[in-house]
Amino acid sequence: MAEMRPNDHKEEWQRKDWQNRPYRSGANKRPRQTGENAQEETDTNGVFMRGALASRNQPDNSTPYQPTPERMEQFQEQGTAAAAPAPAVQASMVVPIGRDQIRKAQEILQKYKRGKENYESKIVKNEKWWKMRHWDMMTTEDNRTDPKPASGWLFNTIISKHADFMDSFPMSDILPREQGDVEEAQRLSSIIPVVMDQNGYRKVYSDEVLYKLKHGTGVFGVFWDQSKLNGLGDIVIKSMDILQLFWEPGVTDIQKSQNFFSVELVDNNLIEQQYPQAAGQLQKTSDTTIKKYWYDETIDTTGKSAVIDWYYHKTVNGRDTLQYCKFVDDVVLYATENDTQVPTTTVNQPVQTEQGVVMQPVEVPSGQAMATKGLYDHAKYPFVFDVLFPEAGMPVGFGFVDVCKNAQASIDILNNCFEKNAQYACAPRYLTRNDGGINEEELANPNKLVIHVDGNLGNDSYLPVTPPNFVSGNYLTLLDQKVNEMKETAGNRDAVNGGTQHGVTAASAIAAMQEASGKTSRDQINTTYEAHKEVVTLVIELIRQFYNMPRQFRILGQMGEQQFVQYSNENLQPQHQGIEYGVDMGYRMPYFDVEVTAEKASSYSRLSQNELALQFYNNGFFNPQYADQALACLDMMDFQGKDTMMQKVQANGGMYRQMLMMQQRMLSMAEMIDELTGGKYAMAEQMAQEVNAKLDADAGAVGAQAAMPSVGQESSITADARKQAAETVNPT
Repeated sequence: MAEMRPNDHKEEWQRKDWQNRPYRSGANKRPRQTGENAQEETDTNGVFMRGALASRNQPDNSTPYQPTPERMEQFQEQGTAAAAPAPAVQASMVVPIGRDQIRKAQEILQKYKRGKENYESKIVKNEKWWKMRHWDMMTTEDNRTDPKPASGWLFNTIISKHADFMDSFPMSDILPREQGDVEEAQRLSSIIPVVMDQNGYRKVYSDEVLYKLKHGTGVFGVFWDQSKLNGLGDIVIKSMDILQLFWEPGVTDIQKSQNFFSVELVDNNLIEQQYPQAAGQLQKTSDTTIKKYWYDETIDTTGKSAVIDWYYHKTVNGRDTLQYCKFVDDVVLYATENDTQVPTTTVNQPVQTEQGVVMQPVEVPSGQAMATKGLYDHAKYPFVFDVLFPEAGMPVGFGFVDVCKNAQASIDILNNCFEKNAQYACAPRYLTRNDGGINEEELANPNKLVIHVDGNLGNDSYLPVTPPNFVSGNYLTLLDQKVNEMKETAGNRDAVNGGTQHGVTAASAIAAMQEASGKTSRDQINTTYEAHKEVVTLVIELIRQFYNMPRQFRILGQMGEQQFVQYSNENLQPQHQGIEYGVDMGYRMPYFDVEVTAEKASSYSRLSQNELALQFYNNGFFNPQYADQALACLDMMDFQGKDTMMQKVQANGGMYRQMLMMQQRMLSMAEMIDELTGGKYAMAEQMAQEVNAKLDADAGAVGAQAAMPSVGQESSITADARKQAAETVNPT
């Protein structure tokens, strides 16, 4: 979503948005508490699960493991004891994440907050510069009545860069790492754009890029929302506000931070409705965890609480996991470490009964508990940082506001001086004697046609003040130099915005200037492409983990036709590699690479691509008889779609060679028929004339550069075919 404001009370703070951003084990489900009774229940169920799992290794129609009658009575006694009221001393269950752990997490959060206070203050001030309200920070007692002009050179720089980013909107192509994953990579290349489009990724990308240009760092958030699609769940991609994110000070890679926090302000009534355990335990005062922007309107944050998403890495059974906890104040709303419930699925298995072996539904484990596997299988923080200009020792950087605000301040101060000078020059002032007898109010009012005086008016009663001369040209030159300084520093030259130098009128020269002036934008866009790769990689990992049920997608085929396909994560799961020479080769995990290309959304980009295609056509690149020459030329070129172009030219050349071979064989057969019939039908001659006419027509095609036989001269191909036919009929 667009720039998330911590104390915004608009529609963005809907329950679904903050409640289900990370995956939860079931919609509207309270965390499962663990303790002594719960552990007994798990152990009891574990025996039945072992019985269910044992049937997988049994021959068909065999009876799975069944507990003995004595064991069944023991289970019933344990269940009765578990259902009985527990002693008062055992009333409170011990959970991995409780109030003590939450208080420690809050201490860590405050430590992280203190580490980025200066950066947060800079972001708040930069937002003022973006809105051209920077005079609020430059006003003093001496200049509070000055005109305070705010020019838009900095604003123009940022929106121009933003337009460059949007013209090069990223498109993803999924590439396999192994031959067996080629088809799956093609399916992902068609499905992932649909998933991202359903998340409004173009708007997310626009918001993230704008935040990056202003403040130096944009952040993508890639989550799983279990509430989407009526509880089926789907991927969510958002643009995050850095004021709401907290990481360990001193790290340059957020994945190396021991903890990571994301904070949002939510209405207390929404929290209490969704999580009854928080009722009556929320603070009534406004929270100060999140740094506030300076808004043009008054926003009341009373009755809101900071809902904190706490992410941290933990090693479980020798495997790195990403654990997650959502809490407010010191109340745990959900924690993966507290969720020890093993997910199950129902399968039909043979069970021995008095009537014989019958098929009955049995609950079998379908995965690991959240406490064991963590929130996401990829075990990464679901945030991707996109830095514009990096800073040493920090995962964030600085943006164009930091680079250009000094030049912008100089420009506005000079403009302020010019306007004050113009006011002094345009508004005449006078010196009057105290006993001059002039009515000063009437003199100062230009609407008064008559000015009254007392007594005789002498020449020394008043004198006009000579205004200062208008600003010297040197100062105007200084202003122009400051403007050019900003343009050169930001790489926002006139050529980028369509302006040209004097005497440059050719379209190719203008295009060359625009291409050269845009090299800084291309460099900055490449860093965003790297962040986009990470976003797509996280999307693939979430598909691998959660797309268990088949889903329907509408995609576009190669020729633009609509296709409806069904997709699941079946082919993304570990693949068994079979048994070789009696040795189990184990499993392999399909992995993919992401290649990012620009969408080429600008009119000039589309025009240049079309012009290139017309040049290929005019130069005969599509004539199949010149396929070898065209391929040699294309191999030395570099443009978008080159590989596809070479494949088409090579295919056309191959078809043309096959056609020539067929013509040669037909000429040979015609020669044989003429020999048998004594030349009665002259089939070989007629066919040779048709072939020559076709070749002569091809020789006159547009763009033909290779030497072709002149009119009346037999084609070398026809001559070779005739010679081969003669040798076939009359072998030497």
